[in-house]
Amino acid sequence: MGYFLGAFLAFFALASVIPGLFALDFGFSYGKEKVRGVNLGGWLVIESFTTPSVFDNTNDNRVVDEYTFGLYQNKDVGYKALKQHWETFITEQDFADIAAAGLNHVRIPIGHWILDVAPDEPYITGQLPYLLKAVEWAEKYGLHIIIALYGAPGSQNGFINSGHFRDAAYWHTNSTNVARTNELMKSLTAMFAEKTDVVSVIQIINEAAGFRKAILNPGLLAVLKQYYYNAYDFIRNPLPGKKRSNFMVMLHDGFQHLSYWDNFMPSSEYEGVMMDTHIYQMFNDHDARMTYVEHIQRACQNASIMAQSPIPLTIIGEWTATNNDCGPHLLGRFQGSRYDGTLNGTTAVGTCVGLTGSAATFSPEYKEFMRQYWEAQTQSYERGGAGWVMWTWKMENADEWSYQAGLANGWIPQDPTDYKYPNICGQ
Repeated sequence: MGYFLGAFLAFFALASVIPGLFALDFGFSYGKEKVRGVNLGGWLVIESFTTPSVFDNTNDNRVVDEYTFGLYQNKDVGYKALKQHWETFITEQDFADIAAAGLNHVRIPIGHWILDVAPDEPYITGQLPYLLKAVEWAEKYGLHIIIALYGAPGSQNGFINSGHFRDAAYWHTNSTNVARTNELMKSLTAMFAEKTDVVSVIQIINEAAGFRKAILNPGLLAVLKQYYYNAYDFIRNPLPGKKRSNFMVMLHDGFQHLSYWDNFMPSSEYEGVMMDTHIYQMFNDHDARMTYVEHIQRACQNASIMAQSPIPLTIIGEWTATNNDCGPHLLGRFQGSRYDGTLNGTTAVGTCVGLTGSAATFSPEYKEFMRQYWEAQTQSYERGGAGWVMWTWKMENADEWSYQAGLANGWIPQDPTDYKYPNICGQ
């Protein structure tokens, strides 16, 4: 009996560290059921595109991101404004409405400052209680949460959505930044390890700017890949010899073609890895000039790109139903738009009048295009990949980007599988 007991214990110990011996439970049938979700953009990481009033009310044109929001105004004033925003922009009713719309996931962007602020960083904190509320609401309404790290220390891309608008990414240039990010992954794992039936995915970093490596971000991809390995280990095996955690670990493609990730974290060795890629058709001169038909055709072609991903579970974690960059502050506060030529160095394609703002100003033709484009993308991303998460649920002044407004105005169906154009991609 002693021999068999010893063998059993040895096997059990091995099972805690060798993938595949005991299957993990990721809280959702990834790969069998399609991810259908929406981002809660602009809530716990503020952006002037989503909520321009939060920025305009500062009466300070230097405030362009969350970093400068804390830097250029009194902390008490800033905290009161953010607290009002956190409490009212997304509420329990939004979670009820998202579930009623037939969606199964919400993706929640966070910044590192939700748990970790260095002495020289001006970020205002207080977001954590609202993330915890979101977990309660998601559980109540049967939704799954993807927690996505949008703001890493130093900024992984220099974008406004990282909380710190900079000339380049600086996250990877300082080992302390990366170490802090690893510690954040450990903290999130510990916080939600017993709630993976709700918080089923942790996205360990969003949109690290690998595409700029040759000019402004040399060395980023090498640091990023090592961080992916380390963060995976922290999340999957939080305590040596203990039960492995059930989180799905989501990567972002770093703005590389999906084929770049061939043989990276193969499923034979790494369990529960998901790849996120973002597809927008508006952020260069060629895309800005595409016709409605061309936008739809390209959306349909993306199914084959998804199907060829070397990481079997690949989703589109950001995309939208519109074809233009007309939304105010989309490219940054006071930056202008490529479509109407108000962005420095661009030539206008046309006017933005009737393409952004209130849906009441949209033509029937524009709304019908958005319905077709929305269906082409959702059908394509489900056929070729593991699903989709649209950007974003709610907007103050850009209905064309809002899932909520799309439901109310008919270019998004109440049931995401209720297609008006079931053969739009020819399948």
